[in-house]
Amino acid sequence: MKDAKKILILTYYWPPSGGSGVQRWMYFAKYLKQLGWTPYVITVDEKQASYPVLDFELLDEVKDIQVIKTDTKEPIRFYSLVVSGKPDKGVPQGQVPKKSLFRKCAAFVRGNFFIPDARKGWNTYAKSEAEKLILQRGIKKVITTGPPHSTHLIGLELKVKFGVHWWADFRDPWTDIFYNKDLYRTAWVKSIDARLEEKVLKTAEGIFTTVGGNLVRKLQIKAPEQSIHILPNGYDASLMSSIPKASQKPFHVVYTGLLTENQDYLPVIKVLDELAGPKNIRLSLAGNIPIDIIKKIKNNAPNIEVVYKGYLAHKDVISLMKSGDLLLNFLFKGADQDMISGKLLEYLASQVPILSIGNPKSEAGRLLIKSSLARMIDANDVDAQKIFIQKVFRLKGKATNILPEIDKWSRKNITSVLNNILAQGKFAH
Repeated sequence: MKDAKKILILTYYWPPSGGSGVQRWMYFAKYLKQLGWTPYVITVDEKQASYPVLDFELLDEVKDIQVIKTDTKEPIRFYSLVVSGKPDKGVPQGQVPKKSLFRKCAAFVRGNFFIPDARKGWNTYAKSEAEKLILQRGIKKVITTGPPHSTHLIGLELKVKFGVHWWADFRDPWTDIFYNKDLYRTAWVKSIDARLEEKVLKTAEGIFTTVGGNLVRKLQIKAPEQSIHILPNGYDASLMSSIPKASQKPFHVVYTGLLTENQDYLPVIKVLDELAGPKNIRLSLAGNIPIDIIKKIKNNAPNIEVVYKGYLAHKDVISLMKSGDLLLNFLFKGADQDMISGKLLEYLASQVPILSIGNPKSEAGRLLIKSSLARMIDANDVDAQKIFIQKVFRLKGKATNILPEIDKWSRKNITSVLNNILAQGKFAH
């Protein structure tokens, strides 16, 4: 019917927001359009948003998508201003700073006064625009994606008011997210948040998530009757193939993305420094990395050439990856069972050898072991780290890391799975 190929996507993160999280629905929207859908996106005005990083080049990927940008009121910008002096610089990613008494108090306020999160001030504006669009365009299918998980509360209200078919996408866990333990949440707040999550899980007509295993089990315990669909993060095959592989004279180690003190990065840095005695090693880092961590890496690796490139546009990140001889990855402590990042899939698609630090039995570890030259090694197992790095070093210039059936992880193929879910069964129109 005329409404079957229209879909409304509510996402806080959208270009020019940078980072890996934004790319999930950016690419879904792009490829859904190629499959005959008309996606409408409601997001926040980037001038008012709490975006830690910007990447204006990503706008080219979605220039044909109809986007409505709204106002917002966000206490997290005030939180950032208080802890960092700037409205965006102190927006936490991957950890909760709490070294001082002041920061501990700030974490308590953030965890107990903004339920489910500090970006819920966007909801009023986004819901108003969504209601107008649903009435004007006759849209019957809606997707909300979180974090921020407060976005799902918009979908909940739209379903009650209009009877739309609504799917909630959990890019990361909600109440089980690893950094919640650092927010000093009271039992009362935890119970409220858990009730909100349970209502979303039980009311939505389907749940999307990025990995199976542990995360799906947790969700099914909370909503046993719910349909849960695994839509993994992936890589864009056309972008990956458009960027040629390069090489640098030194043994080139590359790390891209967010890096925090909630990741065990120092042990392997020390191993690299030890191996750099007779070897020429360059370590390139790119992403949203605090200057204190860059200084710590340099202090612990005096024999390595450390190059910090700052935050790069996505295309430049892929180019940097493909110039590497070895790619480093560090799992977040406490999140290893529930996440396979889009970055890790891009690492695999680049065909460069990978050393990831974390639990070998994690979801990511089980994926890496299937490839020909990638390992997940515990942070404390420095001997295994050293053996793997030496092996890759000996293969410089001729090492290729192959993951069988890597094509199924492409954004385009994953969108085909999404297309089938949206178009078939009891949800079809």
